Amino acid sequence: MEWFNFIGLVFVIILLVPNIVFAVTHKEGFENGWKNKTVELFEQIGRFGCFILMVFSVPKLTLGFWFEGAKTAYVVAGFVLLFVYCLGWVIFWKESSVKKALLLSVTPSLLFLESGILTLNIPLIVLSAVFSVCHITLSYNNAKFESKQKSQTD
Repeated sequence: MEWFNFIGLVFVIILLVPNIVFAVTHKEGFENGWKNKTVELFEQIGRFGCFILMVFSVPKLTLGFWFEGAKTAYVVAGFVLLFVYCLGWVIFWKESSVKKALLLSVTPSLLFLESGILTLNIPLIVLSAVFSVCHITLSYNNAKFESKQKSQTD
């Protein structure tokens, strides 16, 4: 496997587009109401590590596609997950809910995991596991916190 993964770069760009659009149109940004500095730190390490490792492969730690047809599975699964992710942004754009938080945290987690597994990218598998646990935990707890805050003001 090459050190540069163009398909991984395309995946990362597609993943970032709705986040950038949301950040530009919602100046208040992403609010972390559930405060847990340790989980936040590991989520960020996992996030940026996954972004980098989706695009750049570490020699000797990325073993390449591990079965015939794995590259096809990698591309198809990646685009399906990205389609679901972007569709989730469209459907839940104005909503703030646990459903939205879970869909928009589980989907990229699965993208990073499947990418790491299908390319046998050991560092990506490890960091995607860290990211997945932390990102889903943060997203869920932030959505619950926001829902609780909203119900107290109503």
